Amino acid sequence: MGTATEAQSYSFLDNSASGKVQYRLKQIDFDGQFEYSPVIEVDAGLPKTFELSQNYPNPFNPTTVIRYQLPVASNVSLKVYDVLGKEVMTLVNGRQEAGQYNAMLNASGLSSGIYFYRLQASATNGASGQNFVSTKKMLLVK
Repeated sequence: MGTATEAQSYSFLDNSASGKVQYRLKQIDFDGQFEYSPVIEVDAGLPKTFELSQNYPNPFNPTTVIRYQLPVASNVSLKVYDVLGKEVMTLVNGRQEAGQYNAMLNASGLSSGIYFYRLQASATNGASGQNFVSTKKMLLVK
């Protein structure tokens, strides 16, 4: 709102938040001066569903980030495959708690081309219907 003499109210919806997150506002006046509001901590809870997001950036060279979320503690496998279906890399292989995760892929040892990444997650509590498999495509351009 720039320079204002009246109190202002703001709202923000963060659809990607989970767990405890912190926010603050940066107030910038018309003359360029600024100050930060106090930090506010919010408990956004845990994700409600399994999800594998598209890597970013895509196309990439040589690094990219793969985001995924787990609604329950799970045994997780995140692997990268070439176009022939040959496994070229394992990014995650083990038990993870419920939450959101970022896996960094460094493909400096791979050649340019199309690759696939596959997330397999199975709930560690043995609940039926708590298994998830998803595959997405990405492009390495060197």
